[in-house]
Amino acid sequence: MKVIIAEKPSVGREIAKVFGATTKKDGYIEGKGYTFTWAFGHLLQLAAPQEYGYYGWNVQNLPMLPKKFKLAIRKIKTKNGLVEDPGVRKQLDIIKTLFDEATEIIVATDAGREGELIFRYIYYYLKCKKPFKRLWISSQTDAAIKDGFRNLKPGTDYDTLFNSAHCRSQSDWLVGMNATQALSLSSRSRGVLSLGRVQTPTLAMICARYLENKNFIPQTYYQVAMQLDKDGQLFKAISEKNFKTREEAQAVLDLVEAAGLIESVEAKPRKEPPPLLHDLSSLQQEANKRKGFTADQTLSLLQNLYESKLVTYPRTGSRYIGDDVFAEVPALIAKFNHHTEFGKQATLLGETKLNKRSVNAKKVTDHHAILPTGETPRNLSADQQAIYDMVSGRMLEAFHGDCIKEITKITVLSGSKFMASGTVIQTPGWRAVFNDKDEEKKDEENATLPKVTQGEILPIVDKALLEKQTKPKPLYNEASLLKALETAGKEIDDEELRQAMKDSGLGTPATRAAMIETLLKRNYIAREKKNLVPTSTGLSVYEVVKTHRIAQAELTGAWEKRLEEIRGGASVSEFQEEIKTYTRDITRELLLAGKEMVLS
Repeated sequence: MKVIIAEKPSVGREIAKVFGATTKKDGYIEGKGYTFTWAFGHLLQLAAPQEYGYYGWNVQNLPMLPKKFKLAIRKIKTKNGLVEDPGVRKQLDIIKTLFDEATEIIVATDAGREGELIFRYIYYYLKCKKPFKRLWISSQTDAAIKDGFRNLKPGTDYDTLFNSAHCRSQSDWLVGMNATQALSLSSRSRGVLSLGRVQTPTLAMICARYLENKNFIPQTYYQVAMQLDKDGQLFKAISEKNFKTREEAQAVLDLVEAAGLIESVEAKPRKEPPPLLHDLSSLQQEANKRKGFTADQTLSLLQNLYESKLVTYPRTGSRYIGDDVFAEVPALIAKFNHHTEFGKQATLLGETKLNKRSVNAKKVTDHHAILPTGETPRNLSADQQAIYDMVSGRMLEAFHGDCIKEITKITVLSGSKFMASGTVIQTPGWRAVFNDKDEEKKDEENATLPKVTQGEILPIVDKALLEKQTKPKPLYNEASLLKALETAGKEIDDEELRQAMKDSGLGTPATRAAMIETLLKRNYIAREKKNLVPTSTGLSVYEVVKTHRIAQAELTGAWEKRLEEIRGGASVSEFQEEIKTYTRDITRELLLAGKEMVLS
């Protein structure tokens, strides 16, 4: 008997349906020579400190460094405290019986780091020794599932993926448990102050930006503006310089004459390449900007679309596809020829050569970028439809032509130099998909400029002195925070350079949403309209840890890079020793920091 284990019941039932298995049992389905069972996400976790003999919260226990980590059944809260989840215990017993009887085990948990961890923890907890094969697919369509089963991989091919996931889990336990107890024990009056390997540098980023914004002292400056008339079309020009005092600006304003001389006209064409396909993080950012969805909300909607066979694997960190997937793209685009919003652009793409900016097999990680599967969506909620349209629309954008703009700068002389600038989109290219207005225009004085020539003299119909103030960096919202987490806080706008930094970011696309929710649940941050701001508790934790390594985004980003290197076969034992050394150091630092906080 071949046993197939999925990550959750809904997926297990879908795979069973593809095979035509219909005999339902308690915790599994049988049929066609297969048995289909499932987990409920993470059934097992690393055991709590007391299971290694670290009873109670005691400075003498710190740092807690178990020689070998143990696995424990997931706990649930009851009136008697935390107890084993009886449903988990029952399902593990069912899985054990099936594994004992199996002639072959096939792993069908989600094809990614967490899916691998979920299965391996079950496998090792049950002390199973049987070899297993891996189903590795990027979509849940019937065709993808069938093709995946025709190309099962040896389970050992994914040992390094498990090693990376297990090391991540261990490092989170070591840093989180020790740092939390160290700071809480040494500053008893403040209660439990939870810290974490990734959550603390993320909190530090939010707090630092909030304080920078709050303490920002605006500087007043002045500009002189004029309005010129070219055959009835008015446009605005601004003084070339900003002025520190009103008097300086007024002196320039007084020199403005009744007409202005066009000193120069500079018109430069500019190609704006299409955006790359979406990975989870970029989709979460777009959904936050367009719809105000939280990162967690977007992931949940996307996972639902994946399980409904409408989009490919959601937790991907790649924005590229390989040539094999690209070969299927024309047929995929053709599915949208009659779409109410995208039909015109889909038809147009069917008649032109596709842009291959998002095609690069070397940049595809465990899974390629998110694409629609081509299945017809039915009965989607408004929120599901919005996410589906963002995925589909981005596919059309990514394979579309460049947007061709003309950037025009006009220099006007009238007592002093004035500048007028504007952008004209000559060929919309990829921007025609959503018909978005060019975001750059928000900062420009003129949406479009009239055709003027050098040496021309135009009447000035109005002039004014403008008083302005410098502005602080905006507070983080979920979109800008997710963008910052990708590069451990470094401000990088270049899309491809950001891609290169991804392995050194904070967390992973799959974990960042949960981390933001954790900070919210612990009352370290709060949502104020669209912004994420620290609470008084979050600020008090930040004040203690801000100078310590646990709050340093770049250091935590370096750990992420090491974890990714383990995925490529780097030494597990070296990483574990480094994490233990790091844990000893931060425990010592935080015990001292907490005492200083109490004394102050």
